[in-house]
Amino acid sequence: MREDMLTIGAFAKASRLSPKALRLYDELELLKPRRVDPDTGYRYYAVEQLERARLVAWLRRLGMPLARIRQVGALRRADAAREIRAYWAQVETETAARRDLAGFLIDQLTAAPRKDTGMLELHYAAHSDRGRVRPANQDTAYAGTRLLAVADGYGSAGVPASSAAVEALRFLDTAELPAGNVLNLLEEAVQGATEAVREAAADGAGEDTGTTLTALLWTGSRLALVHIGDSRAYLLRDGALFRITDDHTVVQSLIDEGRLTPEEVTTHPQRALLLKSLSAATPATPDLRLRDAAPGDRYLLCSDGLSGVVPDARIRHLLTSAPAPDTAVHALIDAANEAGGPDNVSCVVADVVERAA
Repeated sequence: MREDMLTIGAFAKASRLSPKALRLYDELELLKPRRVDPDTGYRYYAVEQLERARLVAWLRRLGMPLARIRQVGALRRADAAREIRAYWAQVETETAARRDLAGFLIDQLTAAPRKDTGMLELHYAAHSDRGRVRPANQDTAYAGTRLLAVADGYGSAGVPASSAAVEALRFLDTAELPAGNVLNLLEEAVQGATEAVREAAADGAGEDTGTTLTALLWTGSRLALVHIGDSRAYLLRDGALFRITDDHTVVQSLIDEGRLTPEEVTTHPQRALLLKSLSAATPATPDLRLRDAAPGDRYLLCSDGLSGVVPDARIRHLLTSAPAPDTAVHALIDAANEAGGPDNVSCVVADVVERAA
């Protein structure tokens, strides 16, 4: 072995990276050894590789995903510094957003539960648009006195699937809800929606068929949320925008694991792959939550035809500046189409207001 070569153990100690991490970075082509013994497979590193190794270690301590570290490592020093500065600015922005969300959740959990006083109501609007690329609209959007819903169908029978899912919940949009736990009621309704999707798929011979479903059921002072797939629900409260659903997608799982950054999602080859949906094949359990409402709250339900092309900051601006739900819905859809309209786009906007005396 040459004198300027270090064994993996010595290199790990000098770079403060474990041998296990070095082997991983070799497999990912993030930090390749200078030489690999053809007989033993033992890795050897050059002394001049220590600078790159230490940079990798520091960036991992910052929390930077491996894919982005690979990009930084390929840049010149000045460009790498700018990229790190941009990454840290993003981290600070996301941390501030999480801080606001944590404060919001703390307030929600510590506030005294509201009673159904009957003094609040919803003002709402819904609209669905084909977009500028797709030949047909497989989305369904609905808004009524109690029920708000968006469904995004896919597959050969995507249109009847999304329509059937929403139609199966329409009985909830009545003057009086049946007695009982509202979340149990909503869960049973979703089971009916799942059967309706299966029937739609069978009629259309669509084994690859399914739909997302995101819906809110109004009780008079609270909203019961049901969600499955990658359509979304947002809350605008006191000028701050909160996403109140989690995407059931492969890329979201990679983000949660720290293996992907949000900005890398737009170019990821599996960005449209769902982990859960209402489908004719695999049964899946939706997310169910109950939320207190307050006067002045504005809720948005949308398909990924909006969230996939319009950034949250732009969504917040449009929701904040639009005076009425109908104006907001059309402004959001226009923004999606101005961004290319690559998918069907559906929006439901509802305001929580005090009922006029």
